[in-house]
Amino acid sequence: MGTTDSKIISQLTSEFNIRLSQTENTIHLIDDGNTIPFIARYRKEATGSLSDEVLRDFYDRLNYLRKLEDKKEEVSHLIDEQGLLNEEISNAIKNAQTLSEIEDIYRPFRPKRRTRATIAKEKGLEPLAEIILKQDAGCNIESIALDFISAEKEVACAEDAIAGAMDIIAEQISDNAQYRKEIRALTMNEGILISKANTDKDSVYRLYYDFSEPVKKIANHRLLAINRGEKEDFLSVKIDIDEEKVIERLIFHLTPKHAAPSTKYVKLAAQDSYKRLIAPSIATEIRNTLTEKAEEASIKVFNQNLSGLLLQPPIKGKVVMGFDPGYRTGCKVAVVDETGKVLDTNVVYCTLDIHDKQKAKKILTDMILKNNVQLISIGNGTASKESEIFISELLKEIDREVFYIMTNEAGASVYSASKLATEEFPQYDVALRSAVSIARRVQDPLAELVKIDPKSIGVGQYQHDMNQKNLGEALGGVVESCVNSVGVDLNTASPSLLSYVSGINKTVSKNIITYREENGKFSNRKELLKVPKLGAKAFEQCAGFLRITDGDNILDNTSVHPESYKAVGELLDFLGYCEEDIKTGAVSDLKQKLSKLNSKELADRLGIGEITLSDIADSIIKRGRDPREELPAPILRSDILSMEDLRPGMILTGTVRNVIDFGAFVDIGVHQDGLVHISQICDRYIKHPSEALSVGDIVNVKILEVDAAKKRISLSMKEV
Repeated sequence: MGTTDSKIISQLTSEFNIRLSQTENTIHLIDDGNTIPFIARYRKEATGSLSDEVLRDFYDRLNYLRKLEDKKEEVSHLIDEQGLLNEEISNAIKNAQTLSEIEDIYRPFRPKRRTRATIAKEKGLEPLAEIILKQDAGCNIESIALDFISAEKEVACAEDAIAGAMDIIAEQISDNAQYRKEIRALTMNEGILISKANTDKDSVYRLYYDFSEPVKKIANHRLLAINRGEKEDFLSVKIDIDEEKVIERLIFHLTPKHAAPSTKYVKLAAQDSYKRLIAPSIATEIRNTLTEKAEEASIKVFNQNLSGLLLQPPIKGKVVMGFDPGYRTGCKVAVVDETGKVLDTNVVYCTLDIHDKQKAKKILTDMILKNNVQLISIGNGTASKESEIFISELLKEIDREVFYIMTNEAGASVYSASKLATEEFPQYDVALRSAVSIARRVQDPLAELVKIDPKSIGVGQYQHDMNQKNLGEALGGVVESCVNSVGVDLNTASPSLLSYVSGINKTVSKNIITYREENGKFSNRKELLKVPKLGAKAFEQCAGFLRITDGDNILDNTSVHPESYKAVGELLDFLGYCEEDIKTGAVSDLKQKLSKLNSKELADRLGIGEITLSDIADSIIKRGRDPREELPAPILRSDILSMEDLRPGMILTGTVRNVIDFGAFVDIGVHQDGLVHISQICDRYIKHPSEALSVGDIVNVKILEVDAAKKRISLSMKEV
């Protein structure tokens, strides 16, 4: 292990506040090709039970630090090739903590395009610049400059020579890493971000038409809004700072205590350097840094919201009617059975005054009775209010118990037009596929939503303005984490769902489906090794996350990894159980028995760790149980409220639909979601709403204010 590796290990150990062994083991596991879900679930002894989230942060930081070390080596090599690498520069590179610091150090040595300074150097004015910078008391710069006049080099007079020399000095000042670092810090601490209107037109950016806020205090969501306003040409944006103060700092570094005749030229060069070269560059750097920070924070919120949405409890065992609202083109309807199989489809017209609503009611009533529909899933997009009113009226007229639920339809149109949807439902048009998706989303949100690009699900802010590669990777990690935390039925899972399982890519997932179609259901996990391109390493990574409900081995329907099957058998024998006891639930007192034993001695006897022993016990007891079922069930409704029904002080139950920087939107059973501002979430101080709320949470709220004209509902969760 080299010095670079040791430095990175030491830094990660300190930053994550973990033991050295945890850091070393985690790096080894990552470098050995193990996935984050596998490490988090099945290598807890090695990592010290680091969570999936911490492991992903660790992975990202490890990659950054390695990239930083690679950049240090690259820059050192490039400077050394020029014969300019000395001990001072080498130490500066070695001690740099960020990639931007490395860029600052390399700036003077980077090959440049033609600038005013390079042109001046071509005219032979570099010696004059060095004389001016020395600021010797006895030098008459105007006189010395006469020696640099040259018709051939287009230096017409002494003033031209001095001007060129000052251009060289200005660039040297701008290239100084220490000066840039100091000015960057000063601008971050004392700069003001200012935005002004580019237009008199009203827009969603009106709040920022005459706006200013300290750079160090600006909220992430405001910065992203300003960035978008600038991009759409509604706003002009700049960073303002006391220029004189910055220039005085530069002059302090550049000039001696006792001024020389040439000092006035150094001061002018410093002023020019800051205004022309440093300030615009630093402003761009700072805005990029602020944007990266804001994007990271927004991606984190997006991740939490997506996780909450994906892990919403499924509504199992019900025949569901998916209802995709529309106006002119009608409402698309699809009925699916308990397994998600499509039973019936239709299109009804019921959202406009000109529509024959009685005819629509007759069609829907027949479909409900014919297919024994128990739940209607209404998409929350265009025409959803009219659809909800219509459905609630219909349910009052039907002589049976049917409920409805409002379903987030974000991404349904993306899915329905995709190649995947075309392959899955070639017999249906795009619109009807959306209705099927809306129905299935309540039966198993995770299984259905994995078919959609996570960026299209719409549970964040400004997702289209972010670095799409970073956003895509982060959201893909969330989906992977959710899929593996729940587990996947190997014999029913779609290719989309399988492709997110640890160790399985899209090619292997399709091979699994092909094998299943050609050979029938999998009877045990080991059969996976017969799937083309699924080797021993992939099997190790994926096996524990795949479930077989009625297979040869009862443990195949648990999260116990096959590598621990032998230990499970010995554990059962030791405690007086048999495998049949797992099936019947007779092992429910297993944890109680274990609590009376020396767990370390027993784990050593079985050849596993104590944490693994505990996890095995939980997995056996909870065999086949979906962890999502432990969460509060979604709210089913049979009647509708309107905004006119709402009164301040009313207490209602709702579902959190989106969590953003300044609060959370809650569905309370009217068409418009209400906003719980961050100040109204709880009595204790929180920096972000996500500290207290997640998408899918069922919460009680109090109506604070209703503005029907602006379609705004203000809610509070305090003292409810």
